Amino acid sequence: MISSPDNKRTAMPFLRTQGQRIFDENGRETRLRGVNLGGWLMMEAYFMFAPNRPLHLFEKNFQRALGAKALEEFHHEFRHNFIREEDFDAIQKLGCNCIRLPFHYRVIEPVAMKPGGKDVGYLDKAIGWARQRGIYVILDLHAAPGSQNHDWHSDSDGKAQFWTSPRNQQRTLKIWQFLADRYKDESAVAGYDLLNETVLSDPVKLNRFYAAAIARIRRIDKKHIIFVEGNNWAQDIECLDVFEDDNYALSIHNYEPLDFTFNFVPFLRYPLRRAKAPWNRAILTKNLQRYAQTAAKRNLPVLVGEFGVNAREGWYGEDRWLADTLTAYDKFEFHWTYWTYKAVKNYTFPDGLFSYRPNPPWVRREGPVTGWETYAALWPKHKKEMAASWRTAAFTPNPQLIKVFKAHVR
Repeated sequence: MISSPDNKRTAMPFLRTQGQRIFDENGRETRLRGVNLGGWLMMEAYFMFAPNRPLHLFEKNFQRALGAKALEEFHHEFRHNFIREEDFDAIQKLGCNCIRLPFHYRVIEPVAMKPGGKDVGYLDKAIGWARQRGIYVILDLHAAPGSQNHDWHSDSDGKAQFWTSPRNQQRTLKIWQFLADRYKDESAVAGYDLLNETVLSDPVKLNRFYAAAIARIRRIDKKHIIFVEGNNWAQDIECLDVFEDDNYALSIHNYEPLDFTFNFVPFLRYPLRRAKAPWNRAILTKNLQRYAQTAAKRNLPVLVGEFGVNAREGWYGEDRWLADTLTAYDKFEFHWTYWTYKAVKNYTFPDGLFSYRPNPPWVRREGPVTGWETYAALWPKHKKEMAASWRTAAFTPNPQLIKVFKAHVR
């Protein structure tokens, strides 16, 4: 076993589920509210104002242009700068008591297969920084071997080969076994989010994998909560089995209506009256009620692991959408983590409480190549400026969203 993170310890009680609620080991009820650290340990193209293509293609092209050593240097500089310890101070000031931490399996697998690697140090650092500030961490496997869905944010090039390869599933079980062993005594870890946004036609396969993963983790770690996401982008929890475990929670993602939250149809205003389907607080609440009913029937808590909106200065009612959404979560006593903490400002997709708005050559909104597709050409001469631009000090807060967020987070 690799030793636990050696950062200065702050006492934090373990969390566990009890019926539809979560309590700490001292018997105090805890509602998890926080943010995702999206784009950091699972780099996604749109975070860097690039076309949404899988990470491995960017890495392949970067390495082809500059070599393996330069790619290793790039990863170090990006991970060292995009999220730093001061970001945990900022997250604490927002009032958060929880961070959902998405990670790519390649951050963990080299260590899980051969102890002594170094990349897992970023996971250790994040947990240590969170612990010092009394913030819990949910570990989220965002990209599994072979990809658990067909989209870029699982590092897929269009296929979900996780489900067609028993070997990929076994690799993933070994990763969770490794993480359970590493963090079994770490109380700052709230729990394990087993697979982000699975998509497959046969939920039997999903339930079979979840049962195997829960069993593998529980051989080692009986303390941490296991978060089980629904199928079809974490939208369908009715298809899930009732698992033989007394410390797990259901997890959903909620971005409805996509045309508005992702800004797929520009200039829509919330509440939506003239869109292809109206959307307001009553409809939003009714849409979420089905999850509350399933949770009540199964007597389990619900974590909304992802939800968010494209930030438009409040001009289109995105702050009102967020207020109505969080009010509904309060009504149903859902736990939640907002997507996401920060991103380079873009025109579509939920892009964070903090935005990078300048337009240096490595953003280049005018094209013809943009975002990370410029990196290989610019890295040799501009690496210092690029690294500095990734730090949150270069980002601008989105005050309308932050105001609503802070009003509901405590």
